[in-house]
Amino acid sequence: MGRFAVVRICRGRRLATSNRQLAIFMRSPEDYISKRAQGVDASGIRKVFDLAAKMKDPINFSIGQPDYDVPEAVKIAAIDAIRAGNNRYTQTQGIASLRERLRKEMSRELGRDVGEMLITSAVSGGLLLAIMATVDPGDEAILIEPYFVMYKHLMTLVGGKAVPVESYPDFRFHADRIEKAITPRTKLLILNSPNNPTGAVMSEAEVRAATDLARKHNLLIISDEIYEPFLYDSNGPLFSPGKLYENTVVLRGFSKSHAMTGWRVGYACGPEAIISQMTKLQQYTFVCSPAPFQYAAVNAAIDLPTTQAREDYRRKRDRVYDALSKKFEVEKPGGAFYIFPKAPKGMTGTQFVAKAIENNVLVIPGNVFSERDTHFRISYATTDDKIAQGCEILCRLVP
Repeated sequence: MGRFAVVRICRGRRLATSNRQLAIFMRSPEDYISKRAQGVDASGIRKVFDLAAKMKDPINFSIGQPDYDVPEAVKIAAIDAIRAGNNRYTQTQGIASLRERLRKEMSRELGRDVGEMLITSAVSGGLLLAIMATVDPGDEAILIEPYFVMYKHLMTLVGGKAVPVESYPDFRFHADRIEKAITPRTKLLILNSPNNPTGAVMSEAEVRAATDLARKHNLLIISDEIYEPFLYDSNGPLFSPGKLYENTVVLRGFSKSHAMTGWRVGYACGPEAIISQMTKLQQYTFVCSPAPFQYAAVNAAIDLPTTQAREDYRRKRDRVYDALSKKFEVEKPGGAFYIFPKAPKGMTGTQFVAKAIENNVLVIPGNVFSERDTHFRISYATTDDKIAQGCEILCRLVP
């Protein structure tokens, strides 16, 4: 070949170059990465979760995963479904028997026919589909801060804008703060009750205030209710915004209540126009929720009471709060299995978390869930012994 045998187009210019010089212009793998992907940080929760795998017997307060196993009856139902050959694709929207059971349950709870149900790949899959189905570039979604880590990044993925509104220091719903943040571009109000990371549960009055705002400003509510069974200061059921406001997409699932975190079975109900678009998008993303586990849900999980799990975590909540409130500024959580203490005076959340990890206690810095770096999250979904050990160490680290 001649010296200038290779010709390439680079940034709109036609360049002749020698073979020796060609390597200078070759793309590295990083050059192929989209701005969309670059705009999303790796989950701070997963980073600590990965760190836990490398440590020897840490006190792991990091991951939001029940410390009990899938109930035996649900395991048997899944095994039976596999052996019966229910291992193929289901309809995109999920098996009819599961959808119909959930439709009846949710219609009874919300006091109206909720229409078609969509079986999702857990609540996280439902969140992605709901946001993809409703958000155009430039649209805004209001998040109650602190917020579940996925919300902000899912908005980034679709070109929308997350607008966090602080709930500090009490982690309650402040309607006046929310209304000040609403603009002509606001389309969504994302609610999460019981809340991850704070454990706060919206009262009926707060839910009514939220739905009043949504109705006044024509907002769609996405209500993430994955921790709905874990209510500690009432016997439930959760007061959902779906009771009051039909323009609400309600997302629930079996991951937390039945320890089915790896099984990926959730469900969504809401306005027919939105659920149909979510169903269409599921065809091109998740295809369907795993078939055997859908059958396990309808044949066992729906009918299995979660009362004992709720009582166990109520007791754990009380132990953690009683221990930490002696040394930390902390709100008592009303649900889920998280507590969100403030870092000791003079320390950021990140600094205190680093200190805790040095002492073999894994917790998550609050800036994973917030624009602030003042708090840290504990998941108390672990044994009583680990709770006692971990809380003793954390209290000892307070100057």
